[in-house]
Amino acid sequence: MSTNSTLKIVPKPSSKKNSGRRVTVPDITNRKGGEPVVSLTAYTAPMAKILDPHCDFLLVGDSLGMVLYGLESTLGVTLDMAINHGAAVVRGSTQACVIVDMPFGTYQESPEQAYRNCAKVMIEAGCSAVKIEGGTEMAETVQFLVERGIPVMGHVGLKPQSVNVAGGYRAHGRNQDEAAKVKKDAHAIADAGAFSIVIEGVVEHLAAEITRDISTVTIGIGASAACDGQILVTEDAMGMFTDFTPKFVKRFAEIGDQMDKAAADYAKEVKARIFPADEHCYGKK
Repeated sequence: MSTNSTLKIVPKPSSKKNSGRRVTVPDITNRKGGEPVVSLTAYTAPMAKILDPHCDFLLVGDSLGMVLYGLESTLGVTLDMAINHGAAVVRGSTQACVIVDMPFGTYQESPEQAYRNCAKVMIEAGCSAVKIEGGTEMAETVQFLVERGIPVMGHVGLKPQSVNVAGGYRAHGRNQDEAAKVKKDAHAIADAGAFSIVIEGVVEHLAAEITRDISTVTIGIGASAACDGQILVTEDAMGMFTDFTPKFVKRFAEIGDQMDKAAADYAKEVKARIFPADEHCYGKK
């Protein structure tokens, strides 16, 4: 028998299955090193209802600006948009924890500004937590919010709200200085009290290292399978966009193609007066 021993991590059971209640922030916190946390984005009640049984948390991401409104970036998302879509996702779900992205310009000015707007989102949307982007420069704000009862999910690495400063959408951490900055940011937000941190667009070995080094749950997107959980934009994962797929996205369906075919079939039947048929009309026997 070998004398070498291997440390086995026994996955912590998910609190979501058959629980009859929503997943809470502490539930997610307790998943560190255990069963991976599953998340997708949601912006509407119907989509939330479909995704709810399968996800530990649903993120009302500011990506809604690009996905739903056709904006070129996330910067045009307003506080009212975040609240309205957040409330819709809360209404459409019963099990998943709902987290809302704070829009650009609603939290960076000061901890006090952040608190007012985060509290407004939580009260009016009914969500369980908020997400904010930033590293060392946002640590004071994260601590201010957590101390006042607002659960915060952090976001480091590729930060879409800072894309103009970063010079575009690209992988982060390829060189030593940038890797050190991402690590410093993650540690600062974790130490400030964030219950979890999204690591986006970071080279695999760096995301894995950060996940090992901090006690906070990490959620990867374009990062590493070693993260404590994963998130994708639902519309990307379901193939609803046919023109572009980011490198880090796996398409689990081709709904866009199916919708295109369905719309074409509908148009064909309407033009041929096949639809509506007798069974679709009132007063027909």
